[in-house]
Amino acid sequence: MQEIASPADAIDFLNEWPEDGRDRIYEAALTACFDAYNGRIPASAARKTFFRFGEQVAILQDATSAMQWLAACMSGSGKAQV
Repeated sequence: MQEIASPADAIDFLNEWPEDGRDRIYEAALTACFDAYNGRIPASAARKTFFRFGEQVAILQDATSAMQWLAACMSGSGKAQV
């Protein structure tokens, strides 16, 4: 699991994406993130494009379940409470 908290984080993540998985939505997300990083568009616009990419490749993690998993790990059980 990796947290993306800024356009710079998203750029780093996207630059590590396998080349055979780079399509038009990938390119749109990368361009939007660079544009947001350079102040040409709002970060919220880049976020929307990055989320579209994330949905397409099924990489988004539900924040609630991730937090439950983290809390369980910190308590020592290693299992999330459902």
